[in-house]
Amino acid sequence: MKWTKITVKTTTEAEDIIISTLYDIGLEGAQIEDNIPLTALEKEQMFVDILPETKFDDGIAYLSFFVEENEDTDIDAIVNAAKEELEDLRNFMDIGEGSITISETEDKDWINNWKDFFHQFYIDDLLVIPSWEEVKEEDKDKKILHIDPGTAFGTGMHETTQLCIRQLKKYLKEGDEILDVGCGSGILGILALMYGAGHAVGTDLDPCAIDATHENMETNGIPADKFDVMIGNIITEKEVQDKVGYEKYDIVLANILADVLVPLTPVIVNQMKKGAVYITSGIINDKEQVVRDAVEAAGLKILDVTYQGEWVNVTAMKP
Repeated sequence: MKWTKITVKTTTEAEDIIISTLYDIGLEGAQIEDNIPLTALEKEQMFVDILPETKFDDGIAYLSFFVEENEDTDIDAIVNAAKEELEDLRNFMDIGEGSITISETEDKDWINNWKDFFHQFYIDDLLVIPSWEEVKEEDKDKKILHIDPGTAFGTGMHETTQLCIRQLKKYLKEGDEILDVGCGSGILGILALMYGAGHAVGTDLDPCAIDATHENMETNGIPADKFDVMIGNIITEKEVQDKVGYEKYDIVLANILADVLVPLTPVIVNQMKKGAVYITSGIINDKEQVVRDAVEAAGLKILDVTYQGEWVNVTAMKP
């Protein structure tokens, strides 16, 4: 599928009004590129593996809109309408250069673009590598996780994932039963199995998690019967809780967000065996105490609190 990319060069102060104005002529879903530093809340809400690297804020912004190309699409008319709207805005506010550039892209370009940003990297002794890169001879005896970010929503690059991986390696025992709440692309469950777990279960709200996890299992040689993925809300859906099972997991992983961990924790203790370990992350540093309080209120004993960047891991145990 081909798309026309319409990009407006403007100022950061004019971003919102231009997006709103062009929305009225049918241009929706703006991609914003600027150098405004992310706030702690924005980082928490994004919760993505590859955070944008921002430079000095120069006040310039690029707003890109994507229009699907088909026989009914009149790109010239859309661009002319956008130019007219921008000229009208100039009458009462500074929109900077206000220029428009046009380019084309295809669906496959979105996946290929990852190759410019995602390269093999280490998490301690673990090598994470995408399919388009070769394993070096000196790395062939290392523990290797194969993953492509273009087909999943989790690569291991995010600090929160790395915090969980280190705690998983610390507490995992051979044959452990693993539950990963909010499993995404299945990285944590797959790594648990690679490091000796007996079986893993993942839950997620997004149906895409099933295909993403299965793809990553196949890529990493994980048998289909070793990792089950279920779609549903384990916090509120009794059916999901029943299907996951009670008092059967040695380790529960929850790399989500602090605001989800708070209601999750008093529920998930029912899935944990006595002595089970609860590994949580996705916690921006100013939410640490909120999660600590929720964990202790659920009757769990905090074992570790670890940090990486602005992110926190809280690891606890069920008595």
